[in-house]
Amino acid sequence: MLTEDGKHLYVSYDEYHDLIEKLAIKVHQSGWRFDTILCLARGGMRPGDVLSRIFDVPLAIMSTSSYRAEEGTVQGHLDIAHYITTPQGQIAGKVLLVDDLADTGVTLQAVVARLRTNYQPITELRTAVIWTKGTSSFEADYSVEHLPTNPWIHQPFEGYDGMSPDKLLAKWKV
Repeated sequence: MLTEDGKHLYVSYDEYHDLIEKLAIKVHQSGWRFDTILCLARGGMRPGDVLSRIFDVPLAIMSTSSYRAEEGTVQGHLDIAHYITTPQGQIAGKVLLVDDLADTGVTLQAVVARLRTNYQPITELRTAVIWTKGTSSFEADYSVEHLPTNPWIHQPFEGYDGMSPDKLLAKWKV
């Protein structure tokens, strides 16, 4: 649900999964076939996992991080892992790069540039996100929702960002 002022978007688990399914439909309807899904951890892990299951292709993971401060609400320095985890040993062929959103576009631009420069076995690379914000400098090949007001997206699992084992113990009175 988008707030009246357009500054916050609250997404339930059901809405989140519906959006991932809509993303799968967009990719499928394009007719493009790919060999591997490469998800960006952490935001792209959930959509990547679901898409990997729907399309029955291997899931590879590349870790990136830029939102660390203020319980994940403030963008900082972008870190991109030097290695990709994949069950095939090396990522190759046609790859669908998946993340949850194109916010500023900085992460996706940097990852795409790194993949094109350092991973020659990738023969074709396309990108997929659930959301694209109006301020994004990156346009994914597949996107479900365009958000021109650039709201902060409150994803259903973000409550865990401030969670700790001690808080869980207190919650469950263990």
